[in-house]
Amino acid sequence: MPKLKTHSATKKRVLKITKSGKVKRARAFRSHILNKKPTKRMRHLRGPVYASESNAGNLKKLLPYGAAK
Repeated sequence: MPKLKTHSATKKRVLKITKSGKVKRARAFRSHILNKKPTKRMRHLRGPVYASESNAGNLKKLLPYGAAK
């Protein structure tokens, strides 16, 4: 059976898949146009979060070997 390809866009967005099977991801809205965003908002966007249960299954299919950055 051939190797499965990892989805490139997904591996750039997902930080890791934890041992318990949760998908850890970075938050959005932190890449550009940062001047108008308040410091409080940027501070709250800093930490990673877990993908929702409904999306986690699809993300795991796109990362067949648990590949991330």
